[in-house]
Amino acid sequence: MGAAGSRWPVCSCVWWHLVLWLKFPAEMSQRSGQEDPERYLFVDRAVVYNPTAQADWTAKRLVWIPSERNGFEAASVREERGDEVVVELAENGKKAIVNKDDIQKMNPPKFSKVEDMAELTCLNEASVLHNLKDRYYSGLIYTYSGLFCVVINPYKNLPIYSENIIEMYRGKKRHEMPPHIYAISESAYRCMLQGKSALHTQC
Repeated sequence: MGAAGSRWPVCSCVWWHLVLWLKFPAEMSQRSGQEDPERYLFVDRAVVYNPTAQADWTAKRLVWIPSERNGFEAASVREERGDEVVVELAENGKKAIVNKDDIQKMNPPKFSKVEDMAELTCLNEASVLHNLKDRYYSGLIYTYSGLFCVVINPYKNLPIYSENIIEMYRGKKRHEMPPHIYAISESAYRCMLQGKSALHTQC
């Protein structure tokens, strides 16, 4: 990550950890191209927002800690001892002692699979990686990071580049549709029509 307070979370170290964290799910490569394309574009916020998950996050004081195997992993704070913190790993319940400076805050569950990572309350490397991973495993390969559009190669054809999808994005503002290269193209086209020479959105 960059300096504290940096609003540019996507950097070379993030991509390296992303390689460690993303284990390509075999089922994604086996899915049929006849599926509803909207499942690769839209997030069902009603499903994502789970009151039980919110209560669990609050009660357990969930955080991210470094992991050699996964880059980062979830843990709950059990005890603070000066500069060290005793945590319990969410995956297996094992206890570990970590330096307080190595702990990164975890966002509330309501930010799960958020489309624009600039909206995250806790904008840190672990949260960025987790959001990209979570969206990728759901088939959502496009994610915004402020003015940038982050894309993760799905290594398969997705049904989200048809004429119907083009029409869905035609004439729409970026915030009106889920992240997609077509939204970026539409935004650039609008700027061109308005005579703006500086196009700031990058992909």
